[in-house]
Amino acid sequence: MAAIFYQSGDVIDYTAAEALAFGDVVDLTTRIGVAGADIPEGGTGPVHLTGVYQILKATGEVTVGQALYWDKEARNLTTTADSNTPAGWAVAPAENEAPDVLVKLLG
Repeated sequence: MAAIFYQSGDVIDYTAAEALAFGDVVDLTTRIGVAGADIPEGGTGPVHLTGVYQILKATGEVTVGQALYWDKEARNLTTTADSNTPAGWAVAPAENEAPDVLVKLLG
């Protein structure tokens, strides 16, 4: 059977296990996405998988191109891979005390 185009994949339909607010980071186990709307628990809504987002980060300096990971417990980005979900890479530097960083999602 030939492949049949379904969608571009930049935004997917996602059924939320818990209520999500617009802009919430969604942990998808092997990558993250960002809720494109409020999605009630058990409801389906848009989750963006591509793009550059400003997301809270742990303390520490971040350099352009550095790999970033989602720490589900702390609910922020970190440069530590252990037990965290791959998120993407920094598209701009962030100083040690900066509260957030610009991240290009893995897609």
